[in-house]
Amino acid sequence: MTVGETTLRAFCVKHGVRPYRPTYVYLKGDPAKPAQVRQDLEAFQKKPKLAVTVQVVQTYRLRSRLWMTYPVAMETLPCFPHEVWERTPPEVQAYIRALEARIETLASMVHAFQEQVRTLQEQLHQTSQNSSRPPSSDPPQHGRPRRPRSQRRRGGQPGHPGHMRTLIPVEDVDEVVVIKPEQCAHCQGPLSGDDPKPWRHQVIELPPIQPVVTEYQWHQLWCSACGEVTRAPWPAGVPSGTYGPRGQATVALYTGAYRLSKRTTQQAMDEVFGVPLSVGTISQLEQATTEVIAAPVEEARTYVHEQAVAHLDETSWRQGGKRAWLWVAVTSLVTVFLVRMSRGGQVARELVSERFSGILVTDRYSAYNWYPVRWRQLCWAHLLRDFEAMHGRGGASEELGEALLAQAHQMFTWWHRVRLGTLQRSTFRSYMTPLRREVERLLEAGRRSGIPKTAGTCRDILKRREALWTFVQVEGVEPTNNTAERSIRPAVLWRKGSFGTQSVEGSRFVESMLTVVATLKQQQRNVLEYLTAACEAALRGVAAPSLLPASDQQSQAAA
Repeated sequence: MTVGETTLRAFCVKHGVRPYRPTYVYLKGDPAKPAQVRQDLEAFQKKPKLAVTVQVVQTYRLRSRLWMTYPVAMETLPCFPHEVWERTPPEVQAYIRALEARIETLASMVHAFQEQVRTLQEQLHQTSQNSSRPPSSDPPQHGRPRRPRSQRRRGGQPGHPGHMRTLIPVEDVDEVVVIKPEQCAHCQGPLSGDDPKPWRHQVIELPPIQPVVTEYQWHQLWCSACGEVTRAPWPAGVPSGTYGPRGQATVALYTGAYRLSKRTTQQAMDEVFGVPLSVGTISQLEQATTEVIAAPVEEARTYVHEQAVAHLDETSWRQGGKRAWLWVAVTSLVTVFLVRMSRGGQVARELVSERFSGILVTDRYSAYNWYPVRWRQLCWAHLLRDFEAMHGRGGASEELGEALLAQAHQMFTWWHRVRLGTLQRSTFRSYMTPLRREVERLLEAGRRSGIPKTAGTCRDILKRREALWTFVQVEGVEPTNNTAERSIRPAVLWRKGSFGTQSVEGSRFVESMLTVVATLKQQQRNVLEYLTAACEAALRGVAAPSLLPASDQQSQAAA
């Protein structure tokens, strides 16, 4: 029984296999296995899928077909009958073997080049949707998925609650101007009396800012009795420098909270407040502010060590022209930052300490592997990007990625209902049981798929499978690490505008101010007033105000 090349090509196209000469020869002319050849071909003609190894993974309304690479064992055998091969001169046999070895070498090189091209194409097609790249790195031609066009008109919808500025009580305004008509607009007759409910309109204006300059004339007097010269003691609360606590706090606010450059801060202080100062003075005020808030910042870091849930993340930084990393730990009411030259696990330990016993919400970066998996929650936003990357590889990986994306989107739909209060958590947990089994089964199938990157990603996720579902059982834990991502975004903007810091002192100012601003924002406290109070406390020699929530301050005071 003979097999034509057309039949073999149809077989290979059907199953996604490249037509390969040794396979064709094996099916066509091996006299040692005619029965096996006939059986395989008959099975192929009746049911083509039986000629290959097929693994079908059943999902809810979805199927993922994972095909193996080759239909038969590829053995390189002679291209003519055995008796002809025996009559072939030894020199010709040696030449044929050499050609076969060369073909095998070239085939392996082609395979290696194809893998390299596939890897480079995947890197070329990476975007913020299927990798960890930021959205700003997306190419112009990349089209983000658009939501379906809404049927509603733009702007406020009929029946929505209005939002307007509340008028300040009359007793709190600085000036009241009464506007009364003097004569009737119709008959021109004189008018008198008061409107019991006049229409009120308030205008808020900023007065010209004039800095207050206080001169201290420090006298020293000569004693006529003993001849000793005595200088009066320096008053408490008076700065030894040129600028007072509010001026120092304003400079720190501009550079550390509003991320203005030093020259822009210099210009703003001169034009807005009429306070001239040099760029070097701004740096000195920044260092002085770092020292003022050092104790409250350290107290905030200790507070993070004792919390039930902490979100951790890191991003690149520059310090003195070298690569550094900025770390963040976010809790419900306190956020702390660190700038270090390392991205290793020892910095994560420093951030939350070895005695931390809460839940860590992170991505799958190896620096967090020191923490027990059962007390971690992996970020599902990162997993969605991994599933999108699988989907973009095509073939079996595409179907696997599509199935995982469908399960993830269903999970987020339920989770959003839990947050809105339209789905009970107990019901959510019962819904998640079969979904969890399905996701883990799909990951197991991906691990055995034979596609290197997809299998590696699935294998890495399965190592920490327990950390995928912590948010289902533990209240107060989110399925994503978006909390840390949002908190670290201002630091990324700072880095893009200033290219990092030039010294260790500059990095200490960055991490201290980021900690103060983020924490006070969580507690809805005024940053300028806090910095001013901290600078005044330093002048009086007392402790700076705490960054901890008021309830925790009271409990510490009681203890």
